Amino acid sequence: MSSPVLRVLPLGFPWETADPFLFCAYHDDAYPRGDGRMGPQASLAGRDIGQDFSRKDGWSMYHGQRVPGFPAHPHRGFETVTVVRKGLADHADSLGARARFGEGDAQWLTAGGGIVHSEMFPLLREDADNPLELFQVWLNLPARNKMVPGYFTMFWAGQIPRRVTQDEAGRETVVRTVAGALEGAGAPLSPPPHSWAAQPGSDVAIWTIRMAPGARWTLPAAQAGSRRHLYGFKGGEVRTGGQAVQLPAAVELRADEAVLLENGEAESEFLMLQGRPIGEPVAQYGPFVMNSQAEIMQAINDYRRTQFGGWPWDDDAPVHGGQPQRFARHPDGREETPA
Repeated sequence: MSSPVLRVLPLGFPWETADPFLFCAYHDDAYPRGDGRMGPQASLAGRDIGQDFSRKDGWSMYHGQRVPGFPAHPHRGFETVTVVRKGLADHADSLGARARFGEGDAQWLTAGGGIVHSEMFPLLREDADNPLELFQVWLNLPARNKMVPGYFTMFWAGQIPRRVTQDEAGRETVVRTVAGALEGAGAPLSPPPHSWAAQPGSDVAIWTIRMAPGARWTLPAAQAGSRRHLYGFKGGEVRTGGQAVQLPAAVELRADEAVLLENGEAESEFLMLQGRPIGEPVAQYGPFVMNSQAEIMQAINDYRRTQFGGWPWDDDAPVHGGQPQRFARHPDGREETPA
């Protein structure tokens, strides 16, 4: 019988993905105490401010000038799914939505025909460090939905389905499902209406998996024809379908086979991305993902001309105050907070 393991890949930055996914970045930043203005209480000397991906002292400013993060920038033709595992992210966009989320929350943003958003990482604590850990995944849109209106969705940590299983020795595996159904985890979340994940048979799954030392768990089979990557970002050795893999590493698996995961002596964590390929041409230029170079040129020209509706905020890197409460204000003015 052939192995379910197709390839084992190193984890760089960003992580290699497969159709229908375009990109996956893992940010794990050991930010220091805040300076009272939501920036780091540390010298910024030696950093290329505005373009700092240095990981100096275990953290980066990214494109932030004072607060770390990504000030206002455009997207067209795909979706972003952002899962903040530790710390907080402040979101603002050209639809008029804003949010502070983290501690396991997920945000799903359909860029469609064009959106501008910012993602900043406010360092609220002045008496302790401010660690941040998040994934950002780019999910492609099919050609028919490339130009749909932008759409903002929040999934609070308590809403995300979760399944805890124990093996024969009582060792736990915990799976959280931002997208896709898993038996025993409860009803799956509803992706945005124009997402590829909302299309029947797309088989899109975005799961995080945490395995206790020595735990055994079987990853269930998916549809034939889907692509599946398992990104082991924390841990030591794990046996995947009988093959020893040293983490950190990415493993491309046959999607239509159940795969036994046997963890080693350290707790291990994984992100799984899975889906049926869209199977269309991809043309990408920075934050624009279309089907042809002509459409890319149109996106550039449209953004120069319209700014995708303009930026309704006073600052290109808005942060939402010094209190840690998470919230979302939707484009229609509706406000929500986690239960």
